[in-house]
Amino acid sequence: MNNNKPDKSVELIIFDWDGTLMDSEAKIVNCFRKAVADVGIDYPGDESTRNIIGLGLKEALDILLPGFTGAIRQQVVDSYREHFLHLDETEMLLFKGVEEGLKRLQSNNYSLAIATGKARTGLDRVLEYTQLGEYFVASRCADEAKSKPHPRMVLDLLAGTRVSADNAIVVGDTTYDIQMAHRAGTDALAVCYGVHSSEKLKAENPLACVDDFDSVIEWFV
Repeated sequence: MNNNKPDKSVELIIFDWDGTLMDSEAKIVNCFRKAVADVGIDYPGDESTRNIIGLGLKEALDILLPGFTGAIRQQVVDSYREHFLHLDETEMLLFKGVEEGLKRLQSNNYSLAIATGKARTGLDRVLEYTQLGEYFVASRCADEAKSKPHPRMVLDLLAGTRVSADNAIVVGDTTYDIQMAHRAGTDALAVCYGVHSSEKLKAENPLACVDDFDSVIEWFV
């Protein structure tokens, strides 16, 4: 893995959300476990559920529930949303230093964007809850473009911001983020405090793999 900073000017930083900016892993896993129990089918396990965080919902269910019909999957989705929005009380917090770090990046003239496996309504909800929306010039969600690791979300963000792939970088905690970045022609910075292990991330050859969000900011400024 290359531990050097890019040898070109970065104008646009594209962040993943879950596992990169917000610590939402426990809530996602808890809600999916409860949803599967509600429907009465076998739970694929916490580790399998953690591994699909970052994918779009359809792609995640293709992996977790491959043998089930659309009707069963829809029941799981409906129950998951009910737990996530109304029933489950697992707290979701921003990782330490996120808001201060985004302010610092913005003050250093970086444009910031989001590429997430969340649906648009879900992203809008957490942006309102965290009051972070003002820091981002653009965002793309998995119900608006093909899911990671397909490059569509990044390509859309590049087109919308008129930034070339050479001047953009993706920051994320999963192999899906790194693969998406490389397929779109951008560099990638991995964070090792999220869902996927540092070993998995390093195998995808990001520029670096950092241990906390403060290190993300120091890497850029």
